[in-house]
Amino acid sequence: MAGFIGKEQHSIDEKGRLMIPARFRKRLEGLTGRSNGPLSNGDGAGALYVMKAIDGSLELYEPTVWAEREKSLSALSDFNPDERMLKTLMYESLDSVEIDRHGRIALPRDFMQHAGITKDVTIIGANVKMILWAPEKLSRIMKENGSRFQVLAGRYF
Repeated sequence: MAGFIGKEQHSIDEKGRLMIPARFRKRLEGLTGRSNGPLSNGDGAGALYVMKAIDGSLELYEPTVWAEREKSLSALSDFNPDERMLKTLMYESLDSVEIDRHGRIALPRDFMQHAGITKDVTIIGANVKMILWAPEKLSRIMKENGSRFQVLAGRYF
């Protein structure tokens, strides 16, 4: 199945919830209880993993995608100081959020502060994850780095 692709503008509601865009919810439908998939918690809802990204955004992962990253983290040694520190930094930046039956998630307050999200949110589908940005922060980053696109694309593609 194709991954998350596209960009959507949404808002945090008065109760602090974010609606997952309809086209991204369709990607999750087979996983969220409508078909009793791995995200199901028995009441038609499910869960996603949310992570604070180093660039000031938030990343949302399906459990199946996060499970692959979890394998890499689990393989790190608790006795190697660098590997232990990486695990600590990763898990400090990670939480799970429930998807309610209406397709909404409540983001933890400290995660919203990390991303500078107060009301409006830009959601970018990035194949295996959704990236959440405060629109003004994303706009600034795009202006500051837009000219690098051709160089970066030439280097990696």
